Amino acid sequence: MQLTRPLVLASNSPRRQQLMREMGCTFRVDVRPTDEDFPADMPVADVPSFLARQKVDQFRADLGDQLVLCADTIVVVDTDILNKPSDADEAVAMLRRLSGRAHQVMTGVCLLSAEETVSFTDVATVIFNPLDDYEIRSYVEKYRPFDKAGAYGVQEPIGMIGIQRIEGSFYTVMGLPVHRVYQALRSYELRVNPK
Repeated sequence: MQLTRPLVLASNSPRRQQLMREMGCTFRVDVRPTDEDFPADMPVADVPSFLARQKVDQFRADLGDQLVLCADTIVVVDTDILNKPSDADEAVAMLRRLSGRAHQVMTGVCLLSAEETVSFTDVATVIFNPLDDYEIRSYVEKYRPFDKAGAYGVQEPIGMIGIQRIEGSFYTVMGLPVHRVYQALRSYELRVNPK
């Protein structure tokens, strides 16, 4: 996907960077410090796109002709948001809570250009098989999922053995709803007729 403007991906996530590369995008990474707090009374479904907009706002003053893409993923079980775990004990507790039940993964995306700000949230439901303590502790010790909401990566062994099914996009769970990002970027795509 060749774009008519330079694209900035405001994410340190190796997974998001990989997905953007696989979609054929050329981009540079620029991550700016952002307050990731949100109002306590905000509906859970609004949180991911709110956080993505907070990130994109850091680029407004010096945007120029660039496109800036930001994303934020949360894991929701019952009505509780499971953020990134602070340590191994918290990661184990999160995975115990997700074991044997369904939860939602919500990824909010915001695309900023000089003309507009487009934001949306994509939701997938993930159903986990029951996980035993050995599986959970082995995964946390080896993969140290402290940079992942809900303490797991869908593409890692705990996802491979633990996830019974996903209702929605696998890539939303991975951290970027590629199908919707592609649609958002299409209006900036340079299309050259193939020979």
